[in-house]
Amino acid sequence: MTQKQQLQQKIDNLNKPKGSLGRLEELALQIGMIQQTLTPVLRHPVHLLFGGDHGIEHEGVSVSPRCITWQQMINFTRGGGGVNMFCRQHGFELHLIDVGVDYDLSAYPQIVNCKVGWGTANFLHGPAMTEEQCEKALAVGREQVDEVFAKGCNIISIGEMGIANTSPSSIWMSLLLGLPLEQCVGAGAGLNSEGIRHKLDVLRRSIEAIDAIDPKKRVRYLLRYFGGFEMVAAVGAMLRAAERRMVVLIDGFIMSACALMASRLMPDFFDFAIFCHCGDESGHKLMLDAMGVKPLLHLGLRLGEGTGALCAYPIVDSAVRMINEMGNFDDNKITKYF
Repeated sequence: MTQKQQLQQKIDNLNKPKGSLGRLEELALQIGMIQQTLTPVLRHPVHLLFGGDHGIEHEGVSVSPRCITWQQMINFTRGGGGVNMFCRQHGFELHLIDVGVDYDLSAYPQIVNCKVGWGTANFLHGPAMTEEQCEKALAVGREQVDEVFAKGCNIISIGEMGIANTSPSSIWMSLLLGLPLEQCVGAGAGLNSEGIRHKLDVLRRSIEAIDAIDPKKRVRYLLRYFGGFEMVAAVGAMLRAAERRMVVLIDGFIMSACALMASRLMPDFFDFAIFCHCGDESGHKLMLDAMGVKPLLHLGLRLGEGTGALCAYPIVDSAVRMINEMGNFDDNKITKYF
């Protein structure tokens, strides 16, 4: 009997009608497969929040100015952000990482300085980053995961802080899934209809300006041409976590785009990913549907920071408790019923 069959048998023999705990049963099976055990556990949950600025912000594609990025990163050090509250509530250790914020944050020791650049270049006029910068940003994500893994962490959630990062996310979605750009572009932090039209025009011109892509190099090309430093670091973290057989909690639109990119670099990445929240950003549900994944929650969140992933954690915890703590028909001398 395979590991998967043994897990399914254990879940089916818990004292409940088969399938009656729905998604919890699916999650328990997935986490058991990730950890390759019939008794999965969640240890030392960590939330990695990567910060970075985007050159495309200069084109007016976001209603918020880039200074919000560094102001919020500082706010997180004081415990005043939404991400802080949810981390406290659910027992996550919060790590703040500056990968490319356009501001000197060295006065804040709570923020890990991994700055690859002072914001990316404007991809309307050329690649957002060089190949060397892309590799450095990927390495930042890998190193952060290695660090928490060494301390016993086996489940991470990932968040971001980067004004204008819905723009590269929309482009990745469009080009990796073959969807029309207009179906992938939304209001971001609150653009009106005119602002969305302008954003779409800028992104369409950005795509038209790129060179012909060698199909063998296409994914890496799109990673560095449009990605933000914080997004590429998130991709690196996702890939390393999967290599370490860790559970990866995926947040909203931006992190879903990063997960999509990760899946193109590691075809079995989704085996390790739990998609936690479908937000209200235009195109997010379309992206999730196109990837064939089901989010746990739809709360209308559009804050980012990884808050949707943190809110979903208790559901994931319940799935693990179910498989470990519920009695079974044999031990409890209950007639099996359906």
